Amino acid sequence: MLRAGRSSEFDFRTALRDGDAVAWPQGTGEPRGLTQRLVVQRHELPAISLFLGMMTSNTLSPEHADRFRFRGLNGAGTSRRLTAGGLLDVIPAHVSRVPDLIRTRAIPVDVALLRVRPHARKGFFTVGVVSDYTGALVAAARCVVAEIDERLPVTSQDALIAAEDIDVLLSCDADEILLEDPEPSVVELRVAAHVAARIPDGATLQLGIGSLPVAVSRALMGHRDLGVHSGVISDVIVEMVEKGVVTNARKTIDAGRIVTGGLFGSRRLVQFADGNPDLEMRSTEYTHSLQVMAGLDSLYGINSAVEIDLSGQVNAEVAGGRYLGAVGGHADFVRGAQVSRGGRSIIAFPSTTPDGKHSRIVPSLEGRPVTTARADVDLIVTEHGVADLRGASFKERASRLAAIAHPDFRENLLAATATRC
Repeated sequence: MLRAGRSSEFDFRTALRDGDAVAWPQGTGEPRGLTQRLVVQRHELPAISLFLGMMTSNTLSPEHADRFRFRGLNGAGTSRRLTAGGLLDVIPAHVSRVPDLIRTRAIPVDVALLRVRPHARKGFFTVGVVSDYTGALVAAARCVVAEIDERLPVTSQDALIAAEDIDVLLSCDADEILLEDPEPSVVELRVAAHVAARIPDGATLQLGIGSLPVAVSRALMGHRDLGVHSGVISDVIVEMVEKGVVTNARKTIDAGRIVTGGLFGSRRLVQFADGNPDLEMRSTEYTHSLQVMAGLDSLYGINSAVEIDLSGQVNAEVAGGRYLGAVGGHADFVRGAQVSRGGRSIIAFPSTTPDGKHSRIVPSLEGRPVTTARADVDLIVTEHGVADLRGASFKERASRLAAIAHPDFRENLLAATATRC
């Protein structure tokens, strides 16, 4: 391992070869000293591609396509800047499969960039906030460049990286990425109330990030002994722990512990995670594993969508002709919640677009992506109620979904139901 000064001064010409694929952990795991340096130096570098997960920083812009080729998993967050111009070559993949795709070079990674902090376990560093497929990046890369950032929380399990796997170690001299929870809308609070009414005490929750998961979490503040097993968590989980709502006491595996692969939050979440023995950082091969979820009784997977058609096909990827979402863990958790004994899958969203002009329950997806198949869906929730699609025929699905659509669109949906079913 070579110690080589500050990340903002690193010469990427010493590490890169023509045609290399460069990658780093998504979201809050981005090593900004290194990524910003990469952008600054781009005109001096050989032709490379960047493999991206969900971005939450302003590091990359469309103008950087003058030297970089962008490939990625996600059109959400600030990755949207690149999808808007068609600059991001999207790889549709279930998150559970991403580590294996990287290790087998179906998704090539040659140089990995990391944020790390020394760990009490001799010979190891922690990546702190994002462990979902970070270990696979390290295993696949020819060269691993890391910046030491003492602001990271000390976390363990799949967040540990052996010191011998790091080729260049630098001092971080850039800002970190911290994310505040967004405030839910009035409509999202109504959706959340319907969701919370379906979740029993003692259930284990899978939640994403964003304003609707925040709304659902707040609607659950009267519950007791909830557990958490989720791909990512945000600040609101800390609030649920502090109020005694989340105890993880009834989890049938990983009892007493929150399990996640990503911390997408503010300093509050970082401090909560630092050295916390009741929080485990795991890879997506664990958090999104059907086998693991089958061992969790009463797992309630709560996800959202762009739209759903009257047969139950879910699009979580494209809106208005733009790639804004992802395949992600959607299907993984929809299926996983239903193989859990007593578990349910809930797909929740407002019934219309924010401007109220378009229904998000539609007659047909008309060629737009099917992220989750109609045979996999369970409960669909809007602010107007709940549609249980388990065991429902096409006619039953259509009528139940039309019933929870916005009243302005129900007549047209019912007419479509009559012609299609």
